[in-house]
Amino acid sequence: MGSHKKGILLIIGGAEDKEEKMHILRKFVRLLDSDDSKLLVLTTATKEPETVGENYRRVFSKLGMTNIDILNIDSREDANDEEFIDKIRNSEGIFFTGGDQLRITSIIGGTKASEALLDCYLSGGIIAGTSAGASAMSSIMIVEGDSNEPARKCTLKVAPGLNLLNNVIIDQHFAQRGRIGRLLCGVAENPDILGIGIDEDTSIIVFSDDTFEVYGTNSVTIADGRSIESSNVSELKPNEILAITNITLHVLPEGYAFDLNKRDVFRIY
Repeated sequence: MGSHKKGILLIIGGAEDKEEKMHILRKFVRLLDSDDSKLLVLTTATKEPETVGENYRRVFSKLGMTNIDILNIDSREDANDEEFIDKIRNSEGIFFTGGDQLRITSIIGGTKASEALLDCYLSGGIIAGTSAGASAMSSIMIVEGDSNEPARKCTLKVAPGLNLLNNVIIDQHFAQRGRIGRLLCGVAENPDILGIGIDEDTSIIVFSDDTFEVYGTNSVTIADGRSIESSNVSELKPNEILAITNITLHVLPEGYAFDLNKRDVFRIY
């Protein structure tokens, strides 16, 4: 994990409450310094940027934020535009909406916008993402895989993410869409990484010391592949049912935390 970062990541499993108690979005606002902190909503992932952007503007305004900007980076040309770069670099909080995570990485990856995003994070910015925006945070990103199906070999499609969080793979809408099988496939194929499955209306808050706490109404599943004794993962016999032995699993609700370096669970209350 990184040792020089100063910011915080808020990684949301999607379908966060935007109407009633709004615990997670309210937490994001509290992580910022003040109500007039510069908040940038990035709508790159969605095909309906105006509708989605204005919805989040309404929500964050309701929560007291007064300095909200909506930015739709829709092309790699946009992602190298100096005006857009300045908005990212000068933001104190950045929120990635849901949609298609491959749009985020294919448009922003390797551009000046990507560099500005990392600069913002390393200098203390609060970077949040929900659903697709959550998946894009990690170094390896799930793009496609079977949900609500038995785990099968060679059915998972992954791509590089934004690399804000190293050595993990994140899945979202986790329990609600039955994605344990595809997370296990990802960890079986990459045993050194941690698989983190985040349920809807649930998040992890990753601090600069590489610990995270669970925050929200459901739970987070962690799959640690370092303990794996054997698996049948290979290109031979594709679509065969996955076999995996001695993998370590943790299921954590709010009140629990995790040390990404030590790979240890601990209670916070």
